[in-house]
Amino acid sequence: MTSLPRRVKSEAKAPTSEADELPSFLNSSSESEEEEEEWEPKSKAAKRPRLPKKNEVKPKKVAAPRSGVAGKKVKKIAIKKEMDVSMPIAPAEDNKIQLQKPKEENVRSKLNTLKQMPVLPKKSEVSPFQGMNVKTLESDEKPSTSAPVVENQVKHEKSEEDFAFDEPPLKKMKSATSPEGKPVKSLGGNKVKEEFEMNWDIVQVLSDRTNVEPWVCANLIRLFKEENTIPFIVRYRKELINNLEADALREVQQTLEELRTVAKKTHTMIQKLKKEGKLSGCLFTSLLNCRTLEELDHVTTPYKTGSKGTKAQRAKQLGLEPAALSLLQSPMELNLFSYIRPNTKGLANIQEVEAGVQHILADIFAKDKDTLDFIRRLCQQRYVCIQSALAKVSSKNSNEKDIDKFQIYHEFSCNIKNIQHHQILAINRGENLKILTVKVNIPDGVKNEFCWWCVNERWRPKQFLKPELMRILRNSVEDAYKRLIYPLLCREFRSKLTSDAEKESVMMFGRNLRQLLLTNPVRGRTLMGVDPGYKHGCKLAIISPTSQILHTDIVYLHSGQGFREAEKIKRLLLQFSCSTVVIGNGTACRETEAYFADLIMKKYFAPLDVVYCIVSEAGASIYSVSPEASKEMPDLDPNLRSAVSIARRVQDPLAELVKIEPKHIGVGMYQHDVSQTLLKATLDSVVEECVSFVGVDINICSEILLRHIAGLNATRARNIIEWREKNGPFINREQLKEVKGLGPKTFQQCAGFIRFNQDYIKTFCSNKKTQLGSHALFTKAGTQLTSEKQGKKKSKPTPSASYQPNPLDQTCIHPESYSIAMRFLSFIGGNTNEIGKSDMQQKVNAVIQKEGLEGTAKRLNTTVHTLQLIIDGLTQPEGFDIRTDFDKPDFKRSIVCFEDLSVGTVLTGKVENATPFGVFVDIGVGKAGLIPVRNITESKLSKVKKRRSLGLGPGERVEVKVLNVDIPRLRITLDLIRVL
Repeated sequence: MTSLPRRVKSEAKAPTSEADELPSFLNSSSESEEEEEEWEPKSKAAKRPRLPKKNEVKPKKVAAPRSGVAGKKVKKIAIKKEMDVSMPIAPAEDNKIQLQKPKEENVRSKLNTLKQMPVLPKKSEVSPFQGMNVKTLESDEKPSTSAPVVENQVKHEKSEEDFAFDEPPLKKMKSATSPEGKPVKSLGGNKVKEEFEMNWDIVQVLSDRTNVEPWVCANLIRLFKEENTIPFIVRYRKELINNLEADALREVQQTLEELRTVAKKTHTMIQKLKKEGKLSGCLFTSLLNCRTLEELDHVTTPYKTGSKGTKAQRAKQLGLEPAALSLLQSPMELNLFSYIRPNTKGLANIQEVEAGVQHILADIFAKDKDTLDFIRRLCQQRYVCIQSALAKVSSKNSNEKDIDKFQIYHEFSCNIKNIQHHQILAINRGENLKILTVKVNIPDGVKNEFCWWCVNERWRPKQFLKPELMRILRNSVEDAYKRLIYPLLCREFRSKLTSDAEKESVMMFGRNLRQLLLTNPVRGRTLMGVDPGYKHGCKLAIISPTSQILHTDIVYLHSGQGFREAEKIKRLLLQFSCSTVVIGNGTACRETEAYFADLIMKKYFAPLDVVYCIVSEAGASIYSVSPEASKEMPDLDPNLRSAVSIARRVQDPLAELVKIEPKHIGVGMYQHDVSQTLLKATLDSVVEECVSFVGVDINICSEILLRHIAGLNATRARNIIEWREKNGPFINREQLKEVKGLGPKTFQQCAGFIRFNQDYIKTFCSNKKTQLGSHALFTKAGTQLTSEKQGKKKSKPTPSASYQPNPLDQTCIHPESYSIAMRFLSFIGGNTNEIGKSDMQQKVNAVIQKEGLEGTAKRLNTTVHTLQLIIDGLTQPEGFDIRTDFDKPDFKRSIVCFEDLSVGTVLTGKVENATPFGVFVDIGVGKAGLIPVRNITESKLSKVKKRRSLGLGPGERVEVKVLNVDIPRLRITLDLIRVL
């Protein structure tokens, strides 16, 4: 348990809030009454480097708690002493904040939440049931928070390079090594103070659930608290996160929010029960032990407003609690006949008294942490399965088509350890449609062993029990299992399976979306976009290599006018020198493709060598009627806008697809069955990651693209565009600080992802110099601006202050590392004019071969990760695009019909969608074929394109062999031969 609560500043993107979209089997959710806590100002640490913050009014000083230390002299001692329980400390680096060092604001944070709250009684090993009848909560003992000081010696390990950007990260990262090969200290158990204190350490629980090292989890908690974005952390804070990928960070972030939700709801319930006078010491301890919403619901259900109370509560009201506790503590002194009251219901005879005692004991057993932990461990060792069957009333309320969809689940049974995520989502959907009934089957052996353990070990009385009292004890244990514990286990299993399945579905959607967004753009081509249609014709749009609309038209290819319309298409292609046709995959796609393929085969468009490709038009119609499309193409008919969007999806997929809400792009699985809050948060994060890593040219990018850069939003993006329109193009990154609403923190997050075309900037500056004459442009602190100097700046410069171009602004190097980059350039004997050229590559290679990467980093007093990023930025050619590593669209000249397929046919195709059970491949016959996941093996994957997993992503080209063709159902089963 953490020693002090911690104020959480960041408003995290909570994947779940309250009882967010719980499945049908979790009807009894916890109460949603949550009291908002007032933020308390934090005291500033003396002489401590900090991340730049927005200009704020200084908060009033608040008296420190008793445990804190007053006075400046003593304050230094307190901070120095606290260093021994700090976060992992990365090597010192210029202009980089050391987030893992403890801040005084954390050391001196207030105990507002639990200021007037009962304190957890000290645990005792003597008897597990002592103190259960305590009615007062006064206690001088606080829960023990001591942790042994451990220093993990870290061994050298090379950075892992064998993965592709589009693949899911390797989750199991627990190791004793540091990616930069330098020792990382892990002191004091990585304690992190949370706003709401619980009986468990949030860092350790987070590490257990995500399989990420505790020191990484502790660093991530602080990084998220400081409002750092995932793209920024992944690129510029690698040494603090053990080089984790963005997907793993999203999982940690989501799990962290789930744990905080549990803690917040727990403390809200504690405050509520305290006001109502229902909070006992035993209940307080049980609440603080809860780690999931299911556990919290199990403990608090009897105390909810409007509840009639449990059988145990009614028995306690009759005064039977002393008898129940006496049965366990001193049964020789117990006389149940003394509790009989003939005129009182529930005490009228000995049978009613025994039943009341049994209910109280069952309630005690079912809420005991050790008892629940034992039954959970027992279930992990046994065969627990989930079963589904066809509901008896389903045939009356559902149509046959829906029932057939769930045919394989009509009599289904599977071990909960082996069941697949898509099977869980399918079963849940069938249950929600009332087509299936679902239950969790726990074998009787679990019950028998559990009951024996409870009677003979955990709840064994301290004295000899009479046979009639032993019978009550056995009945109480069986009653606790059957009525309370078994339903709790079933809810927990279903909830855990559903939660994991939802997360995997959302992560799969995110990986597919990333692969689609990072499709290699087709530059330098004039394209004809075709939105196919029957009655209303095919909409055409010709766009230039710079995405300008050159011409729009409508042709009717499928209404008997195909030959005449061919002349119009040929004239347009020749007029605009267009040799690439992009066809949307919607209605009439196959007919339109066959039409163009036939003309191409006949060389009708000679002398042009025309090729075509099929592109997904998912979301194009939604975008064409959106306000963004109306603003971008105000004079164009919505039907023609979709043709423009289709063409631009090939020219620059990222810039076009960010205009569409991610869930409409159509690369997911069961996307309507998962938490929409979690789905939106994840997909928005993936879009932000892709846009940030590709980077945008600040002087030519659109407002829609700009708002997806890390740290920016719609308002800040609009302010940047307005500044650009008013003052002309940005000269360098420092000018971003002049934009309204773009403070130091926002600048830190977005600066590394913004690019500047140096040729354009130099031309603009030379023209400006000529116009200004004596008012020559000047630089502000040269190209070696340090974050220290930036931090001293109290106000933003006036827009009239101009800057000189900085060649480092065209790279991925962050401004906070410019001073290191300049020292590195001096060290290798290079200059900024050589960035991206072969001379720079030769100089870098010569120094690295001589000094080594670690030796050079040590000489420059920086980390290996930062040095590697600087080397990448200096050596990558101008205009470098990470999407060049991804596949381009598959251009074709001919078509294969569905009827042409036969078993054994070998084809090339493009991955359309990926799911946990297989990969769908477009092989050009109008229906995607499925490669079952069992047919995707390591030996068939590309050796050139290394990857972390066996997953394939949308856009990848593959060679496949047809295994089966089911013509009535239009199903094609494929085998993967190789990845092209």
